[in-house]
Amino acid sequence: MLKAHRTSFWRSRYEITVGGRVVATWDDAFWRSGGEFALDGQHYQVRGNAWGNRYGMTDAAGQRVAAADRVGRKRWTVEAGGQTYHFQRASFFGNAQELHADGGRVGSIRRTGLWRGDVVADLPGLPLPAQIFVLGVVITMWDQQAATAAAAS
Repeated sequence: MLKAHRTSFWRSRYEITVGGRVVATWDDAFWRSGGEFALDGQHYQVRGNAWGNRYGMTDAAGQRVAAADRVGRKRWTVEAGGQTYHFQRASFFGNAQELHADGGRVGSIRRTGLWRGDVVADLPGLPLPAQIFVLGVVITMWDQQAATAAAAS
C-alpha cells in the first residue's frame, strides 16, 4: 500500500511511502499536466495532453513505461508492463478511484486528509513504478478539478 503525504501547501509535492519507508517524491509539473519522480535511482517523467485525459510515463532514456487513457471519466485505463488495468470512479459524488479486475473491485485510491490532501493507494498487481504513475495521475486530476471548481466560483 502506498501512502502519499503532501509536503508543501503551495505546491503539489508528495512524499510517497511503502511500509513506512520513503520510496519516492512526486513533484508536479508546474506549468504542465503531470510530474516526475525517482524510484530506486531511476528517474521517471509523467506528461499529460492539453485536456488532461491522457498521460504517459517515460524513463530516463525516453522509453514509454506506462500510459493512462480517458482519465477523468467514470471509467479509464492504464497500460503498463504489457497489462491493461481498469479504473473507475467509486461514486458520482466522491473522488475516490477503484481498481477493477475480474468484474470486481480489487484496489482503490482515496484521500485520507481533507486539508493536507494526503492519499492512500492500494493497487495490488501493478508494478511499483506503475502504482506511483497512477497515484500521480490521480493527484494531478484532483488538482485540475479543484482548480476548475475554484475558477468557476
